[in-house]
Amino acid sequence: MKRILILFCLFCLFSCKSKKAVIEKSIVIVNLSDVDVAKKNRAYDVGQRLLETCNTSRFRPFSKEEATEKVIQNATIERISATCKKINIRNGRFLSLNLIDVMHDEVNDQYIFRYNIRYEKKYFKRELTVVVDPDNRVSAISTKEVKPKPL
Repeated sequence: MKRILILFCLFCLFSCKSKKAVIEKSIVIVNLSDVDVAKKNRAYDVGQRLLETCNTSRFRPFSKEEATEKVIQNATIERISATCKKINIRNGRFLSLNLIDVMHDEVNDQYIFRYNIRYEKKYFKRELTVVVDPDNRVSAISTKEVKPKPL
């Protein structure tokens, strides 16, 4: 009787195994010529303006046509100046942006622009990511340090 009960418990345990979820890739790299010119210009202008703030110490707040409410709330003068101070000490003055690639999130219909940031000091590489939503407004901005690839 104990054997039957143990076998029954094992049978129930293995039969209730969960199935693996199917994950579809929703983000694809797109060709630059397939992206709307207004979206490209919006991403570049907002990124350029934000990083130029580190050089000039003058920040012009984003309007509701340029960015979402969340970005406007997070882009305060205090936060930007604190971030710029750290980046300027480590990397020097901001020089320019170079587009790396453009990705399209098909689920949210957002475009993700990745830029390489050029600074005076070339010791550390940084990358700027700008997300533009379907309404042609910036919904996210972030910078991160890119670790060098080992040889």
